[in-house]
Amino acid sequence: MSSLCVQRLSTLTLTALLRVAWMAWAAWAGSVSAASTVTIGGKSVELPDDIAEEHQKLIDNIGIYDDSELDAYVRGVGERLLEESGITKPEFSFTLLDSPDINAFALPGGLIYVNRGLLAYLDTEAELAGVLAHEIGHITERHHSRRKTASFTSKVAAVSAYILTGSGDVYDAASMYGAEIISGFGRDMELEADSAGAEYLHQTGYDVDSMLSVIGVLKDQEQYRRMQAKASGKPSGTYHGLYASHPRNDLRLQTVIRAANELDIDEMPENPEIPGEYRRQTEGMVYGASAAAQGESDRFYHNKLNFTFAHPPGWTVSQSSRAIVATSADGSQTLTIGLARIDPDKDTEASLIANAQGDVTDFEALEQYGLNGSTAVASSGGQSVRLAVIDHSYRFLFEGEAPDFGAADAGFRTIIDSFRPLTGREKVTGTSHTLHYIQVPRGATFASLASSVKLPDAENQLRLINGYYPTGEPRTGDWVKVIR
Repeated sequence: MSSLCVQRLSTLTLTALLRVAWMAWAAWAGSVSAASTVTIGGKSVELPDDIAEEHQKLIDNIGIYDDSELDAYVRGVGERLLEESGITKPEFSFTLLDSPDINAFALPGGLIYVNRGLLAYLDTEAELAGVLAHEIGHITERHHSRRKTASFTSKVAAVSAYILTGSGDVYDAASMYGAEIISGFGRDMELEADSAGAEYLHQTGYDVDSMLSVIGVLKDQEQYRRMQAKASGKPSGTYHGLYASHPRNDLRLQTVIRAANELDIDEMPENPEIPGEYRRQTEGMVYGASAAAQGESDRFYHNKLNFTFAHPPGWTVSQSSRAIVATSADGSQTLTIGLARIDPDKDTEASLIANAQGDVTDFEALEQYGLNGSTAVASSGGQSVRLAVIDHSYRFLFEGEAPDFGAADAGFRTIIDSFRPLTGREKVTGTSHTLHYIQVPRGATFASLASSVKLPDAENQLRLINGYYPTGEPRTGDWVKVIR
């Protein structure tokens, strides 16, 4: 038995340590701000004001996934981990967000969030439990307070108040909040969360190797996005989400996770997973963008945020919880749209200047469709971008960039000038792609299964959600996920 296990094995000792940790957290939280009461999962939870505010931002900007049974299922797995591991205070909460991003993250105070986008790539309840256990570990190990990030909430707010710049890469595996919250934990803290999470899995009866399975899923995504970026000649960017610090074959991680199998507990619980239950719970789940955001050949509609804009035919519009990005057919031009809460002490011109880099010229007031805003050109290092700010329930922030800015700018202005509220007739329900399970017919391949899927690069998307990327074929009779 390893020295790590000797130090942390007993359930009683672990529980005592966690109670001390929570006392320390409570003292820290109480010193930071006053408390507010919010409703999460049908329960009233008291949180420091700043954390309560961040929770509300998540709900306002991303939303809760509208599936009460699936939400209860995720919450039930999390609560089972807490119960079997002896973690009782403070109250934890588990929220399923309506985001296509492949991520999960935690806020201080016991708030844990899972994006529905991640669930599409998991195969078992044990993998879901592994994700939740890892996030529980971040909280019980007090990583937010140990990081000594006094500007925690201001960092998060800064992300929601500033638009993406530079890459034009529309994929972002981490959510707007998750990327900021977990960045800065560092490898050692991630390993601590893994170690604690593995203990919770073991104490609950789940297979601790499920954490390694999830890492494989996420590393496949990284590889896929790198290949996409290479093919398009664009930078791949950096992934900041769940397990971002771990290489695919991480020996340190394997050591700390598998050490949990040596835990000396009074009675090993049975695996609580019901065969096929994860499949049943995720059947019919929305895949990719929700129906709140829909597009046509030359116009994009967003029902939830009540706006629309026109764009040239052939352009594509992609949405993540971080931004909406319109991209030209050849990929050379991008117009990125972010949003922030309206600051009554700062008008649109001041907000534009605050978010600009370099020299700002060609200011112009915008008055369109009853909306007010400002636009200008920002130049730095020989590169220019089109910036705009328009107030409409939120403060919408626009940034248009292209290698040949002079040739592209008129088009950026046309798109920005078309931004307006939806009319009553345009507020339609729309449709979404959904996830389903089938048993593989004789002779079927991922190419044949993808032939009826109306998504870009459908074959690779099916491979990714089924764990067959980049190669391999399903066997006849196997259960696989398909997208309809």
